[in-house]
Formats: sequence, structure tokens, C-alpha cells
Amino acid sequence: MLKLFKILMAFAVAAMIAGTGTLAAVFWHFSHGLPDHKQLADYQPATVSRLYTSDGKLLAEYAREKRLFVPVAAMPRRVVEAFVAAEDQRFFTHPGIDILGVLRAVMANLQNPGKRPEGASGITQQVAKNFLLGNQATLSRKIREAILAFRIERTYSKERILELYLNEIYLGGGSYGVASAALNYFDRSLDELSLSEIAYLAAVPKAPNRYHIVRNEREAHGRRDYVLNRMVEDGYIAAADAQAAKSERLQLRRRAATELVQADFFAEEVRRNLFAAYGEKGLYEGGLTVRTTLDPFIQGAADQALRNGLLAYDRKHGWRGAYAKIPDMALWEEELARIAQRRPIPGPTTWQLAAVKRVDAQSVLIGLPDGDGTIPFAEMQWARPTLPEQRVGGFPQRPRDVVAVGDVVIVEAIQTGANNQRYPARTFALRQVPNIDGAVVAMDPQTGRVLAMSGGWSFQRSQFNRAVQAARQPGSSFKPFVYLAAMDAGLTPSTQVLDAPFVFDPGYGQPLWKPQNYGGDFLGPTTVRNGLEKSRNLMTVRMAQQIGMRRVVQVAKEFGVADNMGAYLPMSLGAGETTLLRMTMAYAMLANGAHEITPSLVDRVQDRNGKTIYRHEPRVCRGCGEARPGDRPMAPEIVDPRQPFHDPTTVYQVVHMMLGVTTRGTAGFLSALGRPIAGKTGTTNDANDVWFVGFTPDLVIGVYVGFDEPRTLGPGETGGGISAPIFERVMRPVFKDKPPTPFRIPPGLRLVRVNHATGWPVGPGEGGIDEVFRPGTEPGSAASIGTLDGSALLPGIDAPGPGPGGRPRPTLTGTGETY
Repeated sequence: MLKLFKILMAFAVAAMIAGTGTLAAVFWHFSHGLPDHKQLADYQPATVSRLYTSDGKLLAEYAREKRLFVPVAAMPRRVVEAFVAAEDQRFFTHPGIDILGVLRAVMANLQNPGKRPEGASGITQQVAKNFLLGNQATLSRKIREAILAFRIERTYSKERILELYLNEIYLGGGSYGVASAALNYFDRSLDELSLSEIAYLAAVPKAPNRYHIVRNEREAHGRRDYVLNRMVEDGYIAAADAQAAKSERLQLRRRAATELVQADFFAEEVRRNLFAAYGEKGLYEGGLTVRTTLDPFIQGAADQALRNGLLAYDRKHGWRGAYAKIPDMALWEEELARIAQRRPIPGPTTWQLAAVKRVDAQSVLIGLPDGDGTIPFAEMQWARPTLPEQRVGGFPQRPRDVVAVGDVVIVEAIQTGANNQRYPARTFALRQVPNIDGAVVAMDPQTGRVLAMSGGWSFQRSQFNRAVQAARQPGSSFKPFVYLAAMDAGLTPSTQVLDAPFVFDPGYGQPLWKPQNYGGDFLGPTTVRNGLEKSRNLMTVRMAQQIGMRRVVQVAKEFGVADNMGAYLPMSLGAGETTLLRMTMAYAMLANGAHEITPSLVDRVQDRNGKTIYRHEPRVCRGCGEARPGDRPMAPEIVDPRQPFHDPTTVYQVVHMMLGVTTRGTAGFLSALGRPIAGKTGTTNDANDVWFVGFTPDLVIGVYVGFDEPRTLGPGETGGGISAPIFERVMRPVFKDKPPTPFRIPPGLRLVRVNHATGWPVGPGEGGIDEVFRPGTEPGSAASIGTLDGSALLPGIDAPGPGPGGRPRPTLTGTGETY
């Protein structure tokens, strides 16, 4: 008997040694190549990056996973207890693996061979799987998971492991982490959840889809009750509390749609810039907080103004036909729904599709998803047939000239007509999506902050941002930079330049270049001021030839209009390509006296920890954050360390002439705004593109309109007729009830009263306008009405002959001839 016992003991010891050796061998084998668990110390969960407007409103969110990170110390105790009770009862006492739980799972699986195998992964093992291994359902993965769980437990506290788990776990419905799930299921933060709701969240990880509140209500409540029972067993809650929670019916409360400021083109441009700066991971996982430069009010005004301007142009250029056709009106409702789904309207939300059911003598009966309606003939009389080259045919005489039964058209509900005629309910007007497009940019001239950016009619129709991606010829809106080069060369606003035919031989067998004025007329000798106000092409070309195109190219480069402009005469009329954003920036530097700016859509970027990693502010705040207890409070001072990169006096001379464009020139109707506005219209050859860029001392607005595939806008179309009215529609609401701000005149200039037509000085009571001259260049010192901080004299211009009354006659220097 003793011998048998010894034999059994020997076998037991041998088996133990073999088992231990086998276990050690398995451990050694699977330990190689394991991920480094210490990387969890630096774990930063993928969180949402958010864009905010300048006044703190939410603009956009970017993320792969909608996750909210909450430190475990900030989580309610009940949340932690519920997940521990549901997922890992002995979490706080086991070394990484719950041995008893594993044995229980093994026994359960042996007793129920036909059922789904029961798992035994505790919280630490799930952390190892979710963060380091993946979801492969293999024995080797389970062994590696167990090894990592032991290592994680030796390295991190239980609290840190819980924090990783509760912020990473997937809880269904696109919710990663308990905080995100609380909002998505119940529209509540963690500390607002009831015990019943907490227990439900702890029940979900087992099978998120199976325990969905709505689709599988019975299973969801059953699993929640199981978690409550576990919490009672583990001593976390009283039985009475559990019973009260069980009696509560779970209700899915969808999170209210996040209210976002609508600025799709702006937000997309910011996204592109952030992607370039911080990469895909930084943007979509980095939890950036981005304060943009967007002003929601100006953005709304820009969007509405651009849309109205494009509609006004499109309406004037005719009707292009029905949106779609329905061949069988017996099925019109189904067909209309199908068309609306396949081709949603890229336009205002008030627009909708309708099917033409009957065409009467003075109206059209239309069918809509919510009932019938009527289009009076008066609301479709604008629909002249469109012809080639943006021309139009005659006005329709009856509704059938416009639509037919079976047509699908775009309509908008209206209450009053064009003549303030009151319409009955269910009255609609005919609408059409413009095939033209454009852009608007609003900028702070002192800092370069982009306050608004509208890149087209609809982001839904096209994500092509015409403010930054459309390289187009600026036309006459480039002329101020030619005139600035002329002022640098010694010309003055009163210099007379010949407005007459001009022929240029480019040589090398190329045809003669014969530019023309818009309208084909000639004014003869005309002042530089009048040349800019009336946008005279021939005067501009003559000046560019006289001063040399190299000067013009240098000015264009300094102001950022173009980097590699060729020194060719046609460039003086805006033949080179640029973007609206660059032109707006260039005009901003005219407005601020030639202080360099960089356009920026972002004021500040903070990382997930609130640390500022980018700030756009060229100026310095002296005294900000320096107050000490007991000190007398002092107002902070904004100090601008930038120095002008161009002579401010000649810049202001051009700005002063540009003020005339909006009072007497090609955009004279803007004088109705009642404030100083400098600006310039632009129209390219064949009216393919039209521009207007204008500014006050504190706001620059640029407008561009044209087709994406360049073609003529039609006869008679100009920047003053299309783009300037859009500018006016932005300016009017933005400056409503705000006093006008005058432009600051730099030191070193003299004001002289001159005749607007001739540029010659006028005497008292003779009218005229105030003109600015550098000292020594004014046409008559006797007519000077004041000197603003005189400085060293600058080179003047020659005066070959006296004008009327013996006054010097200003002319373009170089040949002694009046150009």
C-alpha cells in the first residue's frame, strides 16, 4: 500500500513538473512579440475635433469615433460599480485574470456543448484586447491576452485600467465610451443618469445590437435587471433601490441635433488647412479645439447676398426648361418622390419640387407631396427662353409658353407678389437653380482675419470653392495697382493722360494689340483720377507703358496679387490670373496703409489638454495679463510692430481716388450707403468674369461672379452691374445703425481743392473736390488748403506749360508730351 502511495505521489509530482514546464513553455512561446503594454501610459483616446466661430458657436465636428473622454475620478461611483458588477465581479481583487470566473466558464461550456461558448474575459483582459491585440477569436489570442493582462495589472492601478476601459468600450449606436453613450441613448451627462439607465449602459457591452432599447425592448430590460441583481449581490445597492430601478421603463431619448452655424465652404477650407498642418490623425483623433475667424452674422449676410445676386442674374437671362419630366402622370406622386430623392434641389430649404398637373389660361395647377397648389402667370412671366451667348427671347404670353403637363419644376411658397399683391394660401412662384456661380470673401484689413467666405451657390451642388480654388483674370479690379505704380513713379491724381486709340506691336510676327475702352469711346486728355473712377483701359495701358511694366509687376508681387506675373502690357488690364482671396488680401493692404497681412481662417488651435498650439495675431498686446494685486488697472495697448512695406502716401493717393469709384464712377450707386467706401469694379474680355472689391477702414469685401467653365455672361454685363450690387447687399446689413468711419490720412500729404474734370486748382466758392498730393507735386501751392504733418519733399513731375490762369498744367512726364 505504501509502495502504491509512493508511486502515485511520484506520478503527481512528475505531472506537476510537466504541467509547470508546459505552462512555462507556453508562456515563453506566446510572450515573444507581444505589444508593449507600457504604451498605455501615453494612451490618448481618439476624440472629436471641433470648430467654433469667433463668438463661440459650434461650426463643425470632425472625428472617426464620436467619443467623449472622462477621467475615472470624474465618473459617478454608481457607473463604475455597475460595470464591475456586470463585467468583472472580482476585478478589484484578482491579478488580471479571474481564475474562478475562468473555471466557471469552462464548466458551463462543458455542461452545455451545444450552446454558444461562454467567455470569461475580465475588464483587464478586455483592455488588452481592445488596445493591444484585436478581436481574433483564436486560442493563441486568448493566451496572449492573459499574459498581457498580468503585465498590465503589475504596471497600472485599477483606477487607470477602469479609465481606459470605460472610455474605449463600444456601446452601440456609434457610441465609444460611457459618456458618449449616455448622451446618445438618454441625452444626459453621466451624473444625470438614473440607476436604471446606468445599469442598462453596463448591460450593453455584452451585445449592443441584441440589447437595443427599441428593437429588442424585452431583452434590454431583462439584461438591465440582471445587472441590477448583480449590484445587489455585490453590495453596491440595496434590494429596494434595485426594485425601484426595475420598475422604470427605459426610454430612448435621441440627442437633439447639434445646432451648427452654416458656413460649409468656410468650414471645409479650415478642415483642409488643419489636415495639412496636423495630418489625418491629428484632425480626426486629436480632439483639437479650433477658434475660427468666422463672424456668423457677416457670413449669413454674404451667403444671402451672393445667392440673391446669382438669382437676379439668372432670372434676367431666361428659363432653361423643366427640372425633369414625368412621362406617366397617373404615377406622378411616386415619380416626383423618386426624382426628389435622386436629384435633391441644391438651393434654399424653402424650395421644393412640384409636378405640373394642368395648364390654364392664367395659372398652373401643380401637385406637391402635401397637396395641390397654384402658380399664377405673374410669377412665371420672367421665364423668357434662354438663347446662346446668354441672350434671351421674348416674354411669355401665357403659361403654356413656359411649362407643360408632366413637367417637374422648382417652386417656392409665397404670400405676396412683385406688386405687393396678396395671394391666397397654396400659391407658389416658379424658381430655377442658377447655372452661374460666384464667391464672396469678407476680411479684417488690419489682421487678415477672414470673417466670411461663400464659395458658391451651394456646397451641396459643388464643393469647388471659388473664393480660393478658382484662378481667374481680375480684369479692371487690378488697375489700382497700376495706378499705385504710377504714383510711385511721380504721377499725381491730377496728371492728364491721353485717352485715345492705342496700338502696340509685340514684335516677333505677332499681331498688333489694340485694346479698347468699354463702350469704345475716347475722352482725350483726362486726369488720372477720372481714368480710375471711369475705368479707362487706354489710359491705364499708356501709364503702364510709360512707367514700365516691371514697376507694375513688382507692386503686384508686393501686394500678393500674383507671384509670377509676366511683364507684358496686357497684364496691366488684369490679364493675369489670381483668386478672390488673394485680391481681397491685396485690397486689405491698400486699406491698412501697406501693412503686411496673411489671410487666416483660424484664430487659435488648442490641443486636447487646452494648450494653445497655434495663434494668428500679428500684433502684440502690451499690458495683457500683467496686472498685479494692488496695481492701478491700466487699459491694455495693442501694439503693431509691422512697418509699411510700401510708401503709405502713394497708397493713400490711390485709396482716395478709389473713393471716387463708389461716388462718381463705375459703382457710383454705392454712395447711397452713406459712408466712405473705396473700391474698384472689374470686367474681363467678353465679360467672362466680373468683380468688385471694396473696403472701409475696418472691412474688405471681395465679390467674384462667373461660370465654372468660362464663357460670356452676356452683352452689357459688368462688375458694376453684377458684383457691386452683391457687395452692397452684404454691406447694408453689416453696417446698419453704425456710424461711418473715415480713412486715416498718413502724414506727409497735402490737400488741395481742384476741379474734378481738369485737376486744376479752384478758388474759393468754385466747388471742386479735395485731392491729395505729396508736397511739391500739387498743381498750385496757392490753392493748398492745408498740410498734414509735412515731411521731406518727394520728387515731383514736370509741368511743360501753364494751364488757364497761369496755373501749372499737370502732365505725364517723360517726353514733354501730354499723354
